[in-house]
Amino acid sequence: MEVSELQKLTERLTSISRESETVEFKANFHSKEEIGERISALSNSACLEKQPFAYLVFGIDDKTHRIVGTNFRSKEFMIGNEELELWLLNRLNPKIDFQCFDFLYAENIHVALYKIPAAENIPVKFLNESYIRINSSTRKLINYPDKEKQIWKNELAEHFLLNDAMKNLSLTDIVKYLSTESYFDLIKIPYSTTLENMAMRLKEEGFVNEYDGSFSITNLGALLFAKNLKEFGNLARKAVRVIKYVGRNKIETERDMIGSKGYALGFDTLMEWINGQLPANEVIGKSLRRDVRMYPEIALRELVANSIIHQTIEIFNDRIEISNPGQPIIHSDRFIDEYGSRNEKLADVMRRMGFCEEKGSGLDKTIFHVELYQLPPINIVVQENRTIVTLYSYKPLNEMGKDEKIRACYQHACLKYVSNEKMTNQTFRERFGIEEHNAALASRIIKDTLLTKQIKEDNPDNQSRKYRKYVPWWA
Repeated sequence: MEVSELQKLTERLTSISRESETVEFKANFHSKEEIGERISALSNSACLEKQPFAYLVFGIDDKTHRIVGTNFRSKEFMIGNEELELWLLNRLNPKIDFQCFDFLYAENIHVALYKIPAAENIPVKFLNESYIRINSSTRKLINYPDKEKQIWKNELAEHFLLNDAMKNLSLTDIVKYLSTESYFDLIKIPYSTTLENMAMRLKEEGFVNEYDGSFSITNLGALLFAKNLKEFGNLARKAVRVIKYVGRNKIETERDMIGSKGYALGFDTLMEWINGQLPANEVIGKSLRRDVRMYPEIALRELVANSIIHQTIEIFNDRIEISNPGQPIIHSDRFIDEYGSRNEKLADVMRRMGFCEEKGSGLDKTIFHVELYQLPPINIVVQENRTIVTLYSYKPLNEMGKDEKIRACYQHACLKYVSNEKMTNQTFRERFGIEEHNAALASRIIKDTLLTKQIKEDNPDNQSRKYRKYVPWWA
């Protein structure tokens, strides 16, 4: 931001009647820990207040809001050999893209201003503790569970997507920074005959905004169609990252790739790069020929397309882990039959361009191909700050653990149910290629799954063991 913009912003902030959930004033610096706590609190509160940013300003009398200046220099402050900005960033989780500015408001009146983005679906922690603003006070978020739940479920992501990423543009600038022709190709409509018609279509999608003759590119437009995300500042940090490790752990990285293009523009290249890191399997089960890929490409494509913002893809010798910040808005057991997106606008565009399923989450298609390849079941782990979906390479049934077999049974029952069918001993045997004379093995896995109450008998009154059918617990 230019100094003139910072001066106007400071005047606007100090004109409010009191400090708020998203604005805090300090006359001078007290401690580095205090700044970290305030960043956490202001970011979380901005999320709840549906504000894109919050502000912490040094050099302001918090009682009178008079701009008095400060001797605190945020850019020059060091902690040992580490800059304060980096010290704070390394102790925030997630590492939000806050900015700090040092500038002269007037002669001999120095101001230090922190511009803090709102939390996106995940409460921001400082030193493993989340904070929040209650009116003008900073409190621990753990004491306000209802507010914490609201952060996990907030819809600010939609608001964020429609915010401006780049302003004061001409029509030719839009074409310079966005691959507009790719949008028309993917949506399967003719390219606009004029720049004005092109801009009108992009405005309808929420990719650009118009202000009295000038234009802006929104975060949504940039995230999908940027020719180079680095030209959009902090959006570069939202690029997909793929890491290929040596072996089954994270000790040694073989190669690393960070996407530079918008998701829609670079998706096929991303999938090609991922598939290029995957070995081919000589034999997968009994039904597929040699020299096929270790993982079904359709399954992998659906998993990548359905959770793309802030995504990290990690490739190991025996599995692929796809992780995203935040917890899902529906229970992970219902991923197969229900759909819910924190970024519905983004998801809608991705579906219409054919990157993921029009209905459902795409997980039913993923599980279908996992079963076709006779792979172990996928695993979904919901952690405090992340959701991780793991796709495993082939291994025979007798090498799978009990939990894997039960998970496979549950997922098979779900897949059959959403296909308007019911799981039976026979369908489960076909899933793993179990011979009919080994039907007792399938029966044992089904029984174990019944005991966990993840599946149930479709008709408990049916006395025939041979013709029993099973459905998921939620059916």
